[in-house]
Amino acid sequence: KMSDTFFDELNIPHPDLNLNVGSGTQANQTGQIMIRFEEDLQNNPTDFVIVVGDVNSTLACSVVAKKMNTGLIHIEAGIRSFDMSMPEEVNRMVTDALADYFFTTTEYATNNLLKQGVENHRIFHVGNIMIDSLTANRSKFTEPDFWKKYNLSEEKYWLLTLHRPSNVDDEENLLQLLKLIDENSKGLPIIFPVHPRTNAKMNGFSHKFKNIIPIDPQSYLNFMFLIKNSIGVVTDSGGIQEETTVLGIPCLTLRKNTERPETVSIGTNELIKDIKDLPENMDKINKGNWKKGQIPAYWDGETADRIVQIVLNNFNQK
Repeated sequence: KMSDTFFDELNIPHPDLNLNVGSGTQANQTGQIMIRFEEDLQNNPTDFVIVVGDVNSTLACSVVAKKMNTGLIHIEAGIRSFDMSMPEEVNRMVTDALADYFFTTTEYATNNLLKQGVENHRIFHVGNIMIDSLTANRSKFTEPDFWKKYNLSEEKYWLLTLHRPSNVDDEENLLQLLKLIDENSKGLPIIFPVHPRTNAKMNGFSHKFKNIIPIDPQSYLNFMFLIKNSIGVVTDSGGIQEETTVLGIPCLTLRKNTERPETVSIGTNELIKDIKDLPENMDKINKGNWKKGQIPAYWDGETADRIVQIVLNNFNQK
């Protein structure tokens, strides 16, 4: 539903080929991608396949490329949560086991690969390519249409996102978590872009929240506007930890681990491993006592340029 929005808003060229693999179990999705990508790679052989991140497409295309004796380059390599219950961690580890060259977001990721036994000359610390999108579109962040309806203003509301099964699948657990967040916003509205499945559960609750305002999932430009102007973000997302760090916005991540530890050690993020720690941390943000944070090296909007230059200089021939 939202795919076309991202292409249009961010002025991304539409792909020459869309494999048209939709939703399904992880095995079904991965298998379908492998079948369709293998056919494309047979018809269009290449020296290298470049994969990005840690989604099922990343894993599937990596396996196909290596089995067809094609070079493999992984962007966002070396990221680790060391939590094998996360599907993304499995995808990351398998992809990095297969890759020939590695583009990393931070020194943390580089060190993970070195500890894994990857030779230094195969690793390139290029920075965070997702921040390129943020930097390129920062001047285009757009006030959502409900901004005035809910009387929102800068640093006068919280932003909440939840999607991980550990937080949203169990109704009682979800209710208790939302109650805690609702009770500790100091009366500020809590804007909650919510998945329809989670929204259906919330509608079934007899409890009425005082401050939480459920809204539809937002476009990139609207959502980034909401992050940039919030007092703080409560989330279980990986990427939002990065965006809040670059924008200097306090972030509370409701997880026991993170694959982006630099957002905690350098940036504005803190892990909330136990929800009983949430009120104290929300209170710090409400009082303006949060750490300032810094931006990690090479999170500067120029990562794609560095990648292109490295590919042209090193990989234009096998």
